[in-house]
Amino acid sequence: MSRIGKKPVAIPGGVTATIDNGTLSVKGPKGTLTLGLSDLIDYKVEEGEISVKPANDSRQARSFWGMQRTLVSNLVEGVTAGFTKTLDIKGVGYRANAQGRNLKLQLGYSHDVDLPVPEGLEVKTPDQTTIEVSGIDKQAVGQFAAEIRRWRKPEPYKGKGIAYRGEYIFRKEGKKK
Repeated sequence: MSRIGKKPVAIPGGVTATIDNGTLSVKGPKGTLTLGLSDLIDYKVEEGEISVKPANDSRQARSFWGMQRTLVSNLVEGVTAGFTKTLDIKGVGYRANAQGRNLKLQLGYSHDVDLPVPEGLEVKTPDQTTIEVSGIDKQAVGQFAAEIRRWRKPEPYKGKGIAYRGEYIFRKEGKKK
């Protein structure tokens, strides 16, 4: 039995959820998100909550149960509060600057890296060494943050690079004489 799957997802005030043609639509103050529904799971929108149950007792249905409940929960949280990932840049001369729908990174290469910001996401740079990616879709926020981080992953000797806020960088000792 899935411990996560058993809990119904609460629908806060100002949010509406509807099931239509195999998709779950959740509409809230920040926007609308949809999720394609699996045939192995039964979804019910009741007063103030969405419940998720396996359609049968197969192993695959029970495997999907907790994940599908979490995806539904992410839809509700996204349209109410949204998601934010914060990245910190460490290194001499490494900087970031948000310019309209582009993010300009200076990461020690011979050229600047220009990344177009995907639709539905917002990128802010409160200072030159901090990047905040925010939006209502958790997957899109995480994917774009990972693409930014990919340009200069943190290295273990000096800790230079782009890291998520709160991420622990395993440090190694340098060469000894």
